[in-house]
Amino acid sequence: MTKIGWIRHGSTSWNKEKRAQGKSDIPLDDEGKADARKLAERLQSDSWDILYSSPLKRAKETAEYIAEQLGLEIHVDPRLLEVDGGQIEGTTERERIERWGEGWRTLDLGIEDPSSILERSRDFIEEIIQKHEKMNIIVVSHGAFISHTLRELDAESINEEHMKNTSLSEVVLHEGKWKCELYNCVVHLEE
Repeated sequence: MTKIGWIRHGSTSWNKEKRAQGKSDIPLDDEGKADARKLAERLQSDSWDILYSSPLKRAKETAEYIAEQLGLEIHVDPRLLEVDGGQIEGTTERERIERWGEGWRTLDLGIEDPSSILERSRDFIEEIIQKHEKMNIIVVSHGAFISHTLRELDAESINEEHMKNTSLSEVVLHEGKWKCELYNCVVHLEE
C-alpha cells in the first residue's frame, strides 16, 4: 500500500490576520514554528520514507522541522504551491468587499482555476506513486491545494471543514483506489 500524509504548513501572521496568502511567500510565525515541532514529534510514531514540500517559506520551514526529527531529505516541488490568489493576495475579506463589492467571488481577479490546481495535483501524485510505490510519503503543502486534492482523491470522506495549520490527513492507495483514513487531524496540538 502507498500512503500519503498531507500536511498543511504551520501558522503565519497572515493566517492570524485572515489575509489571503496564495503564492505570497510568508514565513511561519512563532506559534507556527512551535506547532511544526509538535507535529514533527508526532510523526515519529509512524514510519515515513520520503518528504516533499512546496517551495514557499511557510511550507518549507514546516518541512524542515519534520526532516530534522525524522532524518529525511526534503524534496521541493513547485507543483505543491498554494492556489494562486491573483489580486486578492494580501487582502482580508473586509478589504475585498470594500474594493470589489459583496460579489467579488464572481469577478475575474486572477485566482487560479480549479482545473489548473487539479492538473498540478494529479501530475504530482502520478509521479510520486510511480517513484515511491508502497512507501509512506509526507507532503507539506497548503490548505486550499490540499483540500482540492483530497476531494479529488476521496470525495466521500472529505467535508468542507477548513484545513487547520499543521493538520495531518492521510490517504492510502489500495487496489487502485484512494481512501482517506485520517482527515484534518491536529491531536498533536491538543496534548
